[in-house]
Formats: sequence, structure tokens, C-alpha cells
Amino acid sequence: MFKALQLTKSDAGFAAAITDIEESQLPAGDVLVKVEYSTLNYKDGLAITNKGPVVRSWPMVAGIDGAGTVLESSHAAWKAGDRFVHNGWGLGETRWGLMSERARLQGDWLVRLPEAFSTRQAMAIGTAGYTAMLCVLALERHGTMPADGEVLVTGATGGVGSVAVALLSKLGYTVVAATGKASEEPYLKRLGAAGVMDRAELSAPGKPLQKERWAAVVDAVGSHTLANACAQTRYGGVVAACGLAQGADFPATVMPFILRGITLAGIDSVMAPLPRRQQAWSRLARDLDPAKLETITEEVPLAEAPARAADLMVGKVRGRVVVKI
Repeated sequence: MFKALQLTKSDAGFAAAITDIEESQLPAGDVLVKVEYSTLNYKDGLAITNKGPVVRSWPMVAGIDGAGTVLESSHAAWKAGDRFVHNGWGLGETRWGLMSERARLQGDWLVRLPEAFSTRQAMAIGTAGYTAMLCVLALERHGTMPADGEVLVTGATGGVGSVAVALLSKLGYTVVAATGKASEEPYLKRLGAAGVMDRAELSAPGKPLQKERWAAVVDAVGSHTLANACAQTRYGGVVAACGLAQGADFPATVMPFILRGITLAGIDSVMAPLPRRQQAWSRLARDLDPAKLETITEEVPLAEAPARAADLMVGKVRGRVVVKI
């Protein structure tokens, strides 16, 4: 028997509770793992609070992310004792996730944890930080250089935003962080932001084409914020879109694309192919300052994950929440 955060829905309603589970109940897979840490991502928050249609199969064990040690493996690439990190692949949505002391997974989904990171640090990064790195890689593929000008990061005190600010500043970019929390300006400056702006400047409907400002954008917000960011992006710039904290809509026009030649790069972390995941984790090991990572990290025990998930949904969480299993 082991403990897991299980989500249930029935005629009696929805519940999220720590439950005892037998190993025989785990889904099929070729790798059995011991999970040491998980983390709360926005999607986890939606699932654990039942605020969005994330879970597709009931009952569900929460947790799209996990890091720990392999216990048993019939997969050629993995053996007992190997350290792993897992992100996405439908866990916590269609398949039991990793807020659990044990999990059975597919070896093809796992990434070998870089030696630079502990399992706790890996979950301080989590899907949010790994997504931030995918955004940075998209900017680099587009050819964006630090000398090109300011880079906007929206939702900057969130998980993706916090790691994006830390990564981009370490790489030499001039980062402007957009947030609705004016009191968090010192926090964002510590992460490396050169400037902080009120998200209200971006979150209301705006003109289809606005004054050019940003060489590039990392957007975790969507809706009017993304539309305004595109309208303010300089000629030939790139916008990496990876989230929908404000909304899934995109109330924009084609004007920035056909008159300024900007690129809107969609960032998917859930089904990204293994080589891209490995590249992202390798770059995180090189480019993410461990001291800044600790600055954005809060740790809670598994029993407190539902309460912090509720806090996350109402904007009471800064940075990353690591869940000790």
C-alpha cells in the first residue's frame, strides 16, 4: 500500500483526498518508480480544484510532474536506481499521475535527470520551468539576440514567468516583467528583470497595431494580453505563446503578421518529443541559476497540496510549489 492524492467524482460530488492505494491498482507500464517530489502546475490546480475539464477519467491520481528513482524496469533504457524526471504525457488527465509514492510509467516518457539537479530542484522547475525553457529555445531558433531589444514576459510571478525571467536575464536579455502584483517588483528584480510593468497595460482590449516595443515575448496569459503583445512586437519579432491564465481566446487581427512580419510560436510541453525534452533539460542544467531557482521555490507536504492548489487558482501563489511525496 502507498499514499496518493486521488481525485474522485460521483453523484455525491467531487473530492480530492489522500488515499491508500495498492500497487496492483497502478496502470500498466514498463517502469515502476518511487516518486520523491511532484509539483503544482496551473493544470494541476485546475484538476485538484475541479475548476476546469482537465481530468478525463475517474478516479484520477493528480500530478502531471514527478521526479524520483526507478525501482523496477523492463525498458532497455532504464534500470533500478536511475534518477528520472517526468513531465506531461497525459498524466493527471487520462492516466494516473505522480502525486503518489509509487507510479508505473512508460520508459519512453522519462528523461534522465541531469546530474546538476536534485529531484527537489527538478520539481522546482517542473513543467512550468521546462515550458519556459522551450519558449527560450523558440526565441533562439527564431534568431532573437540580446542586442535586439527588450523581451516581455507576461504572468511574470507565475511558474513559467518566474523561470523565464531568470533564464532570459542569465542569457543577457533585457527583460520586462508584466504582473498584476506591484508588491512583487523586488522579487522580479532579484530574478533579473530590468523593468516591471502593470499587467493592466496589456489585459484590456487594444488597437490591432500599436507602437513597436518588444523584440520578443514569452506569454503565459493568452486573451487580450497576447493580442496586445503581438500588436506591440517589433518588425520581425517572435512571440512564444504557452498559456491561458487570462483566457483561451485570442482577440487579435492579422495586422502584426502581415505588416510587421512577426511570428507567433506555439509552445506545447505535454506531447513534446523526447529529443526536445532532453535538449530543454540539458539547457536548464546549464542556464538556470540554482540560487534564483531557490528564490522562486516553496515546498509543501502532499497533504497540503489541495489547499495550495486552491490558492494557486486565486492568484495567491508566487513562483513554484514543490510537493514532497
